[in-house]
Amino acid sequence: MDVLERIDQQVKNNPVLIFMKGTPQFPQCGFSSRAAAALADCGLPFTAVNVLADPEIFEQLPRYADWPTFPQIYIDGELVGGCDIVLELHARGELKAMMEAAIAKAEKKAADQSS
Repeated sequence: MDVLERIDQQVKNNPVLIFMKGTPQFPQCGFSSRAAAALADCGLPFTAVNVLADPEIFEQLPRYADWPTFPQIYIDGELVGGCDIVLELHARGELKAMMEAAIAKAEKKAADQSS
């Protein structure tokens, strides 16, 4: 599977996803740290991909959604943006609602597929 296909599968299979430098527990850049902290503050599950651990993703992710910087946050398969946008959504109280809606949609899809 080519790297853009791997990225696409991760985006489509995770209702809330952050591509970041490092991990939420050990971020390797301030922007990634603040974005992951905003997601964590919502108290909902999310998936993190450490772009520093996968040179192919690090190199090709900017091409995937035409977004040149890290972190990149995807909710319900759509690029939300980077650190500034996520912090703004969090400050306005919109981030948690977006995450809840995406997680509920994914859970419903999984339940529909299993029945």
